[in-house]
Amino acid sequence: MKKIILIAILTVVSYAQGVYATFNVVPKKEASLAFSTNGMVADVKVDIGSKVERKQILATLENSDLKAYVAKARAGLEFAKKSYNRALKAKDVQNKAIFDKFDFEYKSAKANLALALANYNKSILKAPFSGIITAKAVEVGDVVSAMAPRMLLKIESNKKKLVLEFDQKYLASVKVGDIFKYKLDGSNKVRSGKIYKIYPMVDSKNHTVKAEVEAGTLASGLFGDGTIELGDN
Repeated sequence: MKKIILIAILTVVSYAQGVYATFNVVPKKEASLAFSTNGMVADVKVDIGSKVERKQILATLENSDLKAYVAKARAGLEFAKKSYNRALKAKDVQNKAIFDKFDFEYKSAKANLALALANYNKSILKAPFSGIITAKAVEVGDVVSAMAPRMLLKIESNKKKLVLEFDQKYLASVKVGDIFKYKLDGSNKVRSGKIYKIYPMVDSKNHTVKAEVEAGTLASGLFGDGTIELGDN
């Protein structure tokens, strides 16, 4: 009986103090970037530490031939469109097969331009989101292959998150919206944030559960510990 009472007291104390958790700071988004076509790198516009915006050009392949194909396709479309418009005006007085021929050529010209633009765009590597370049493995003159793609640049988002780990026995107690108060390793400053995601599985190796908290613009790789303040459960 005394043992049961002691366990109950310890549980109440633990809940009053909150749930201890460790954490690591990681980017909310990260990506390894590579070209999806073959070619020789003509320009690299960024380096490690470069801050970039979404859709900003990071690197390009030598693409003068692709530019020429785009120009040719545009000219072809312009000619086909004029021919189609003339045929459209005379549609009621000419053979339907003739109009269908101009209609087909116009649609084909539009498809040819779309294909030329798609191939040209593959020669330009752009940032998928705003962030910072954290790794670079490409230089002007490098040859890249779509058959054997490799990471050329790595980008991570400006916004970061804390990935918490806490004892599995509190899985049912910790809720989205609970406040996590924490300190970075080596710092006495107390910070806080709300849990916005709890992983639905338990790590079978160390018997912990993970959760996530917004971390603003803290640097990736930082770590520390803190306490989850349990709400009304």
